Amino acid sequence: MMKIALAIHGGCGVMPEDSMTPEEWEGARRDLAAALRAGYARLKAGDSAIDAVEAAVVVMEDSPHFNAGHGAALNENGVHELDASIMDGTTLEAGAISASRAIRNPIKAARALMEDGRAVYLTGPAADRFAEAKGLQIEPQSYFTTPKRVEALEAMKRHAAAGTEGTENEKHGTVGAVALDAAGHLAAATSTGGYNNKPDGRVGDSPVIGAGTYARDGICAVSGTGKGEFFIRYVVGHEIASRMAYLKQNIATATEGLINHDLAPHQIGAGLVAIDAQGIAVAPYNTPGMFRGWVTPEGKGFVATHERVYEIEL
Repeated sequence: MMKIALAIHGGCGVMPEDSMTPEEWEGARRDLAAALRAGYARLKAGDSAIDAVEAAVVVMEDSPHFNAGHGAALNENGVHELDASIMDGTTLEAGAISASRAIRNPIKAARALMEDGRAVYLTGPAADRFAEAKGLQIEPQSYFTTPKRVEALEAMKRHAAAGTEGTENEKHGTVGAVALDAAGHLAAATSTGGYNNKPDGRVGDSPVIGAGTYARDGICAVSGTGKGEFFIRYVVGHEIASRMAYLKQNIATATEGLINHDLAPHQIGAGLVAIDAQGIAVAPYNTPGMFRGWVTPEGKGFVATHERVYEIEL
């Protein structure tokens, strides 16, 4: 039996610490811890890495603190359009959906599509119809809306009118998870509402296999967060795996190279979580903070938003 490990993120671009109350920060850390526990419980039970990453992401999709599912961003027309994907490092099978307007847990739809096997990617109304046909929970648009996202949309529209830049937190956010299971298999999952005030129909990197989500047994699993257009252009997830497989870089070198070197000239907010075949997890980011958490192969759990790291009971 191999060791098990898990890492999650709830998006980079965390606001300055004084921009939310201590209670709000504690709520976000509490939900990160709940996501870690949900995923880790599946791994401890002997379930697959796919089971673990799905379970962790569902918790974050249901939380109002993160930009996925309930609490997702609004596009330029004030509409929620949700993206998600999941990938099994054992088989390279994957499922992805984008521009959903009704699926309560888009990551469940992505997995259902992967297991259905007829397609890797469905978008828009077709994705919603597929999810409903599979018995997944469908919600009205109002379910996904929170006051925080309404305020962020208004702020981004003001920035657009004034020609100024919004904060990373006003712009976007994503949730994701990567895991190594007891059989040595890897998996990754990512879910997002995109960025606030995004163009109608815009699709970012989160549902793009190889960009925002990638997993390959024996190498690594990756889930990204940040300006998705650049993650697509650099095919970030696959690029990290390639550097590890072909250049023999370790996971820290490969991920830091992408986040803090290759993407740096573009001056975008970017971060990710990744895990290698030995269960070593990394979470590099270039913004003031990133919602993140991880469980080590030794079974110790941690969550963080900024520099300070909090150990949690699993």
